[in-house]
Amino acid sequence: MATLDGEACSYGDEEPPNVSYPSVAPPLVRPLCSPQRSRAFAVADLSAPGDFVGLPSRIADRTRVFRKLFFPEVADRQWNGWQWQLRHRIRTLAELEAMLALTNEERSALSRSGGNLPVGITPYYLSLLARDDGVQPLRRTVIPVPQEFYRAPGEADDPLGEEADSPVPGIIHRYPDRALLLVTDFCSSYCRYCTRSRVVGNGQITPQEQRLQSAFDYLRATPGIRDVLVSGGDPLVLSDGWLDWILTSLRQIPHVEILRLGTKTPAVLPQRITPQLCRMLRKHHPLWMSLHFIHPDECTPESLLACTRLANAGIPLGAQTVLLKGVNDDLPTMKNLFHRLLMMRVRPYYLYQCDPIAGSAHFRTPVARGLEILEGLRGFTTGYAVPHYVIDAPGGGGKIPLQPNYVVGRDGDDLLLRNYEGKTFHYPDPVP
Repeated sequence: MATLDGEACSYGDEEPPNVSYPSVAPPLVRPLCSPQRSRAFAVADLSAPGDFVGLPSRIADRTRVFRKLFFPEVADRQWNGWQWQLRHRIRTLAELEAMLALTNEERSALSRSGGNLPVGITPYYLSLLARDDGVQPLRRTVIPVPQEFYRAPGEADDPLGEEADSPVPGIIHRYPDRALLLVTDFCSSYCRYCTRSRVVGNGQITPQEQRLQSAFDYLRATPGIRDVLVSGGDPLVLSDGWLDWILTSLRQIPHVEILRLGTKTPAVLPQRITPQLCRMLRKHHPLWMSLHFIHPDECTPESLLACTRLANAGIPLGAQTVLLKGVNDDLPTMKNLFHRLLMMRVRPYYLYQCDPIAGSAHFRTPVARGLEILEGLRGFTTGYAVPHYVIDAPGGGGKIPLQPNYVVGRDGDDLLLRNYEGKTFHYPDPVP
């Protein structure tokens, strides 16, 4: 049982037990859920950023049809409330069976026990899934299939070696000047390719004052750390009060200069990005945010509004995308996604090769595929739409950037370079 801005929400076995607010937390402010606020979210705010050029009407239509079928009595003010979305997440085979035409594989996987990762999908995000298409990209990322129960060679529960780089619970300190702070293992929706599927949703990482104070003590005692990424789980499932207390505590550490939040909330629970949340976040600048988007179908009017609110609050937004087989591993899909993100004022930052977590072989593509996509972007679209393609090296080696080979050799004192059209150019570069 956790308290989310004054409302009690039960999430069953996956919810960390005995969660309590820190004694020094600021007063909590509940979001307004008046009809006026609801209409503002649904209509007025969506028109503020301008038309989302090229947004497929089928996406918005799919949500409208879904609501009419399965939540016909739910008012806009409820649907657009993030606490309502959390309380009504779809988690069981019976619920999914009623809303989707499940394939035999999906039904088999949902009937099994023993998997690392629970199932949880917000009604909003489920509304984006195709009811009758088991291979629809978004559906593949949140509905389990039997392949995730099989461990392929080279896979591991903790492929990145995070536990070896964790000096105290909740802190991962791998790079000299940066640290990762895990504040919760709870997500509003669970991605089947999650790097932390070994712990996410299992109640092992709880937002408790004592545990977090221990993490803050480590950060205070390590002056080389100037940049802290707050992640999980998803930190934005915590209340405004919890987040404010965490960010305030980090801001009180003199050598911590940059704060970052890692979240998929604008894609799966955009209702969480309230004006109240944005006003609170503005107090903690310089604050950056890494958003997890993987497919153009996530770029909805609701996500546009969420990103607009964050950007208008002065928060630089970068996107992290995982390359996934059968989901986004083709150039048109990636280009479409990155163009839409730029229109949402989100800079494509990282394109990740899928980590070799246990049960992820059906998601992983050859590295050559990622390089082909990167080469198809460079020169054919704005540089702002070209992310860094990286492998997070197994065993704790950190992020290693990958690039197509544009240096093709030398001609005396000239370096031979290949451009995006395949043409070769000489650049004066005398050998020392």
